[in-house]
Amino acid sequence: MGTFNSSSDKAFFLVGFSDWPHLELVFFVFISIFYSFTLFGNTSIIVLSRLDLRLQTPMYFFLSHLSFLDLCYTTSTVPQLLINLHGLDRTISYGRCVAQLLIFLALASTECMLLGVMAFDRYAAVCRPLHYTAIMHPQLCQTLAISSWVGGLVNSLIQTSLMMAMPLCGHRLNHFFCEMPIFLKLACEETKKTEAKMFVARTIVLVFPAALILSSYARITRAVLKVKSTDGRRKAFGTCGSHVLVVSLFYGSAIYTYLQPTHTYSESEGKFVALFYTIITPMLNPLIYTLRNKDVKGALWKVLGKGTDLE
Repeated sequence: MGTFNSSSDKAFFLVGFSDWPHLELVFFVFISIFYSFTLFGNTSIIVLSRLDLRLQTPMYFFLSHLSFLDLCYTTSTVPQLLINLHGLDRTISYGRCVAQLLIFLALASTECMLLGVMAFDRYAAVCRPLHYTAIMHPQLCQTLAISSWVGGLVNSLIQTSLMMAMPLCGHRLNHFFCEMPIFLKLACEETKKTEAKMFVARTIVLVFPAALILSSYARITRAVLKVKSTDGRRKAFGTCGSHVLVVSLFYGSAIYTYLQPTHTYSESEGKFVALFYTIITPMLNPLIYTLRNKDVKGALWKVLGKGTDLE
């Protein structure tokens, strides 16, 4: 067991799911399929939102940011996981590990904030329809999107710098990618002060947006209950319910991982929980938010129709 802060000749061994060798092939197949759907779904949303004028609204502006975010977010971890599952190489250098941690935390933190912004956008659209265009004007949309990206990067820089200041004992990471709770488990010294600082940053990134989302959808629910049409209420509740389900999966699994004390964190459970916010929700986001939407379906058929004409 070596002790080090950082060194280019040091490498970590990513255990991944090698403790369950009979599951590795199954995971490889399903994760490959999920990753392919994620790439196709999110790329489609970005392309369609650029090509169709009907989709150039605040809602789809934020959704295109979410899609781009999910493409980068999954690509920061999934290729490494697939290599790990295939057994080709389970090692990762210290530099690559820190870079992966920095990028993953930045993207994950940005997604937390962006989902809160999107919930506010839906609240403005449903509860303040007459003032929606005045509230969600282009300048505000751009400011909120940029703030989400900058806030996510700042949070990542803070937590990664705190991690790099800790001496680490050992090179065995019981995970499929470089994630913060695993580094805290490897710390050679007392981490209470470091954890307290990280907890404050994580609370801002996780709890505040989650509270905004719950508050927004609570108000949306009250507004929907006032709708006289039964079909209208059913459709609205179906849409809101699916949104809340996906958001709950993302925030629930992230809160479980990042807001519990290090001494209670289970590495084995953590790997399976991490699959929800690294693979499952990025794949579901395009399905839940847009591909079920009539405007998106119309834009898709329009693009396919143009493609047919060109042929």
